[in-house]
Amino acid sequence: MITVALAKGALLKDSVSRFANAGLDFSQVLDPSNRQLMVPSPCGRARALLVRNGDVPVYVAYGQAQLGIVGYDVLKEKNMPVATLLDLGFGGCHMNLAVKSNSGYKQAGDLPPHCRVASKFTNCAKTFFEEIDLPVELVHLTGSVELGPLTGMAEAIIDLVATGRTLKENGLISIEELFKSTARLIGHPLSLRLDNGDLRSIVESVQKQTVFSNSSA
Repeated sequence: MITVALAKGALLKDSVSRFANAGLDFSQVLDPSNRQLMVPSPCGRARALLVRNGDVPVYVAYGQAQLGIVGYDVLKEKNMPVATLLDLGFGGCHMNLAVKSNSGYKQAGDLPPHCRVASKFTNCAKTFFEEIDLPVELVHLTGSVELGPLTGMAEAIIDLVATGRTLKENGLISIEELFKSTARLIGHPLSLRLDNGDLRSIVESVQKQTVFSNSSA
């Protein structure tokens, strides 16, 4: 049986749609009354694991799921040994460096050396600041990173930005984009190597749906 890791939240609806095109019906996970975390497909050949976004690459890396859909931001942050198969194009957002709007900073290089930067994505932040050769102190937060600059705990934040509304409402502005994040189809490397064609067929079906969706956008 093929096991697919699906992320709860913003990516779930589109993820279910892509697998439906491959004949895997996981629509049950969209039912608000559903409490199952392991949901079988009616076809009997697959099941879905409903997990947190950040756990998708973990389940795939350890082989508990052969396929999964996760945001590129999580892939970069977790850096797990998985195979990235497709850029699915949905769930678009940006990883940005943001500061208080009255700070006077215009770009990353304006930040003072050894200042504090708050983020949920400290590995992504570490890579970024190493690339521009700016030493900073990273503060790991698990939520409401916007409070970092507002309370004076941090000079800046690195966080995902979709519309920018939250930043604006909290008096912050983006001064630099690290990368764009979209949903990615990932696979367990060993399972892909040992595949008898079932996984390849699913990947190809998802790819066709992705090309169709992108051309229709």
